[in-house]
Amino acid sequence: MKIALVCPYNMLDRPGGVPQVVIHLHQGLKKKGHQVKVITQRPSGFKGKVPEDYILFGMTRTFKVSGFGTEGNWGMPADSDEIAQRLNIEKFDVINFHEPWLPMLAWQMLKHSEAAHVGTFHANLIDTAAGKSWTSSVFTPYGRPLLRKMDLFTATTPAASGMLISKASMKSPTEKRLIENLKYIPCGVELSDFKPVKKRLPLNGPNTKTIVYVGRLEKRKGVDYLLSAFAELVKEMPKAHLIIAGSGVRATKLRQQVELDNIPNVTFPGYVSEEEKRRLLSNADLACFPAIFGEGFGIVLLESMAVGTPLVAGNNLGYINVMKGAGRIGLVEPQATKDFANRLAVFLSDEDQRRLMTTWALKEVKKYDYPKVVGQYEAAYKAAIDFKRKANPKTSDEAQKRRAVRRIFVRRHA
Repeated sequence: MKIALVCPYNMLDRPGGVPQVVIHLHQGLKKKGHQVKVITQRPSGFKGKVPEDYILFGMTRTFKVSGFGTEGNWGMPADSDEIAQRLNIEKFDVINFHEPWLPMLAWQMLKHSEAAHVGTFHANLIDTAAGKSWTSSVFTPYGRPLLRKMDLFTATTPAASGMLISKASMKSPTEKRLIENLKYIPCGVELSDFKPVKKRLPLNGPNTKTIVYVGRLEKRKGVDYLLSAFAELVKEMPKAHLIIAGSGVRATKLRQQVELDNIPNVTFPGYVSEEEKRRLLSNADLACFPAIFGEGFGIVLLESMAVGTPLVAGNNLGYINVMKGAGRIGLVEPQATKDFANRLAVFLSDEDQRRLMTTWALKEVKKYDYPKVVGQYEAAYKAAIDFKRKANPKTSDEAQKRRAVRRIFVRRHA
């Protein structure tokens, strides 16, 4: 298959969760013999080298998302003629739009595409006022026409599909078919990269216990609640340490909280590389991700599970889809400071609980290995092509013949 992976987020400078999924899909699908291109927009101010197989249409600007307590990318309109010309040259069999209702990339590309279309939803918009406001304001003029141009939907979890399902009309045969055939495909982790170390090296010296958080520093991530719970914990365990790695809109406020509350043993290394993230998670005594809302999945949970580090996570709509079975013992309500602190203490000191969590994690995480996830996307693309062919048999057959003739021509003249 000739596949395009479309991502509206920053793919070129410190890529986040959704871009990481797209990067791994690109690599995995190519290993399986497919022709794959990544289509995205150039981040404002980016002057680095564009990776091989990337196509850039227009640019994005960074902005603060009111109500989410985070930063986001807003795609600016690209050259419509350029998009039409490039899609006509590429003639993709299937285009996978990740977060399709974010402007502007999908909005423009769908006007010119003859490929089968897959829409993949990652973000949890169902449990925030800002998310509900956003989808309500764009759904009537934009969202519904977009839905009808898709051949198949996928979502990482029910949290990610919740808003989509709530807005779809089951009276519409097209929308009804899309919802009934929606496929849940999780995020993944490269188990060849994330694996337990032979021996953990204390991050803060002998006879210490270290909790590690890695991620964005923004309201929905609940790091301020982690600091409050740690302030209680360190009174009981003075040799406990907390590393908060990451950057974001609340970085300064969190540092101020540490200073004002005089919380000891807290360090902020800032944004860390993938290699450093693996080192921190692999050698931590406990990983903690206390997000309170807005999570669609939780890739960092998988990464912690894969290295065998005990894990405490916020009891939100996204994380509960990962922390299943015995993993539920690691779910907490971050706002309940005393209970949160007690849970941290248990996982730092009770070897039976630590062993139970690690055993569960190393077994559970195997189903998220990226080769398995890539296989699920591959099957979804084939299903989308089949749906499109059945819906428009004449148009689909003609498009396939044009692609076949072009590929023969390209091979002969390459």
